[in-house]
Amino acid sequence: MRRYWLVMVVMGVLTGCQTTHEQLINQGYPPAYADGFQDGCSSGRQAAGVMAGDFRKDVPRYLHNRQYESGWDDGFRQCHAMQENQDLQEYRARHWDDRDEQWQEEKDRDAARAYRRK
Repeated sequence: MRRYWLVMVVMGVLTGCQTTHEQLINQGYPPAYADGFQDGCSSGRQAAGVMAGDFRKDVPRYLHNRQYESGWDDGFRQCHAMQENQDLQEYRARHWDDRDEQWQEEKDRDAARAYRRK
């Protein structure tokens, strides 16, 4: 259930004006968790191949603050998965567009052959 809410938080950021950090704080998450989530999310997107953003992790805080650690881990996993899913959807859209285009060309060639035979 907790993961569901976090996904909703991340999705809400894409449509609203609040940052993920502000939204987490407003929903009652501790500031350390929100800080970790924000850093982990940036790192997750970067690890998935997005050139914008950077890998951020306050290692001493991660090692000694359980809330920051949990937030970082959750943010990393969710944003990494969301970025990979988006990349996969974009790939599939391009791939299927290419297949549709090839099918249309084949259909047009076959129709042209059929008309020439008459």
